[in-house]
Amino acid sequence: MIKKLLLFSFCISLTSCSSVKKTQEAINYGNYDQAINIAVKELRRNKIKKGNQEYVFMLEEAFDKATIKDLEAISFLEKESNLANLEVIYNKYLNLKNRQELIKPLLPLPIHNKSRNAKFSFKDYSTSILTTKNRLSDYLYAKAKESLISSTNKIDFRNAFDDLNYLNKINPGYKDINYLIEEAHFKGMTFIFVSLKNQTDSVIPMRLEADLLNFDTYKLQDLWTVYHNNRQPQINYDYKLSVNFREINISPEQIREKQLIKEKQVVDGWKYLTDNNGAIVKDSLGNKIKVDKFKTITCKIKEITQFKSVQVVGQIQYFNLGTNQLIQSFPLSSDYIFENHYGTYIGNKNALEKVQLDLLANSHVPFPSNEQMVYDSSESLKNKIKNIITQNRLGY
Repeated sequence: MIKKLLLFSFCISLTSCSSVKKTQEAINYGNYDQAINIAVKELRRNKIKKGNQEYVFMLEEAFDKATIKDLEAISFLEKESNLANLEVIYNKYLNLKNRQELIKPLLPLPIHNKSRNAKFSFKDYSTSILTTKNRLSDYLYAKAKESLISSTNKIDFRNAFDDLNYLNKINPGYKDINYLIEEAHFKGMTFIFVSLKNQTDSVIPMRLEADLLNFDTYKLQDLWTVYHNNRQPQINYDYKLSVNFREINISPEQIREKQLIKEKQVVDGWKYLTDNNGAIVKDSLGNKIKVDKFKTITCKIKEITQFKSVQVVGQIQYFNLGTNQLIQSFPLSSDYIFENHYGTYIGNKNALEKVQLDLLANSHVPFPSNEQMVYDSSESLKNKIKNIITQNRLGY
């Protein structure tokens, strides 16, 4: 028990030393907030513990240096008079405030050997935060609105969308921001019109066409990309995605047969055991010994396979509707096979193994129609279409 306690104490000591070292290293490398976070975490556990005095000293040092660093950066950025610096300045003022709020609950922090409490120079940054936030709000709003009015670039609209959402986060309900967010989102979206062309001599089932063009099931829609299979008059589409069927090859209905003869030795009563001379063998008590009598049973099984296949061949084409040019083309091919296995037999089916007995449990079924075969290939087609689109996204 004593050994376990000593080991536990040793481990705690090592952990403590490691934390002190990490805190000092963070200060040495200028990572003051990292040092503050480590020190605060340790002091929350026990701020009056003598072994934690090093954290108090390091917290004082890291806080002073972090404050000086942020204030110097703010002073430099403000001298540049660049409105693009406002977000950085605003966040640095927030850091100054949040750093103080992190330490305040621990106060007072006693320093035992100096008979005093740790000193932190706290300031009220609320005015600076509000002033900078208002200037930043005006800047982000004006910048986004300018992009929405004068730009034709979707990237600019998406950047405006991000700026407006950030503005709405720091200053909710600012002016007509919700309307502008919707406008930036709409202008930044890529609209893709999807069509299906049948260039084969076969009829494409209506439900297959509807299934393939239902892009909700592909789960490809995202914040900036929308697929439509019905043109909407108020939308200027950026791209057209055309799924073209060029060949539909359907095999004839086939029935393949294979015959097997299975034999098995089975028990058929009993007989007395005899020796080589034909004499009946007896056991040590003089009783005649009985043994099983076997016979061979036979079963002829016919394994029957119904087979029919379809191959759909085509391509996916991307068109830039702004230039009416073909920009990409990808081959598309899908196969679907219908197979049904069953069997018939003549003879004693006890001679059969499980695999043959399973065949006998099945039966002949009607062959699917050509239309059904084409429709049954849709799942494979959809997966291949989705993979092509996913690997070759438009509008980015």
